[in-house]
Formats: sequence, structure tokens, C-alpha cells
Amino acid sequence: MPNRSLDSFLFDKAKGDETEVNTKRVVGTYGYMSPEYAMDGIFSVKSDVFSFGVLVLEIISGKKNRGIYDASRSLNLLGYTWSLWREGKGLDLVDEAIGDSYPKAEVLRCMKVGLLCVQERPEDRPTMSAVLLMLGSDSPLLPQPRQPGFVAIRGPLEPDSSTSKQDSLSINNVSVTMFEGR
Repeated sequence: MPNRSLDSFLFDKAKGDETEVNTKRVVGTYGYMSPEYAMDGIFSVKSDVFSFGVLVLEIISGKKNRGIYDASRSLNLLGYTWSLWREGKGLDLVDEAIGDSYPKAEVLRCMKVGLLCVQERPEDRPTMSAVLLMLGSDSPLLPQPRQPGFVAIRGPLEPDSSTSKQDSLSINNVSVTMFEGR
């Protein structure tokens, strides 16, 4: 294949009847990658929807997706947002720097749309055109979000008897192996 960008390759594929592409090399920023892309190299239009949802939740919270925001349960931003949403405490996510000077109903709508975008299964996520309609509409009827992908729950670090702390590259017992051809 000639030297082409991934975008032009995906654009050509999108013109055909394929809705997703399986890549051999995963490239991107981990906090924004969809689960199917990060784990299996499967990229689709729903991968971008996931990334957009992460950005929406980061804007609302003023926090990055990477990090722990509920130390008692070791939840990242997506897990923390999901937890607050299920407990009916969604407004607790709003960045404290904003104070109380924001339209609460609009923030909750944006939070719900963000959660819809980061659902674990790509087929459950809306399309970007649907996201635009949801954000621009005053209709209170939006689907209920399901659990997000990559809800990081990390336990306390435990030393592994087979490796010393200095040799360990992973703090959460997950490893990434990248295979490259010769």
C-alpha cells in the first residue's frame, strides 16, 4: 500500500460498505481511545464519538480522564462520572471553579450526552449527528446511558514476588505487548 495517512485510508474505506477498520498498530492518546480501538485495534466512527464524550466530561469536570478521582473506589473520571450519575449527584462533577453560575439542566444534559458517547459497546453510542441533535434540542427525552468503557478500578499496589519494584513497568497488573513485523 502506498504511503497514505490513516485518515485518507479510513475515508476511502468509509466510501465503501465497511463501517469499521482493524488496524495493526494502535496510535493515540490512551485517555481518549475507545475500548475497541485500544484493545483490538478496531477503529470506526464510533471511536471518535467515544473521544468526544471524554472531552465533554473533562470540560464539565475540569479534570483529565487519566487519574483517580474517587480514592475510596479507585475510579478514573469515567467511572467517577458514572458513579455520580447513578447516585443522582451529577452536579457534583461540575468544576468548583465555575461556582454556581451555570444552567444546571444544560450541564446535566451535556453530562448525559457525554455518558452516552462513552458507553462500552460502540453500537450503544450515538452517531455524531445524533449527538449534535441531542445537544441542540430542548427535548428532555434522551436515552439512558449504560456503563462507560474503561471504568478503571484499581486496587492497592501489591508487590509481585517474581519481580522487584524497580523492574515492574505496570502499576495495575496490565501489560501491553506490541507486535511489529520485521
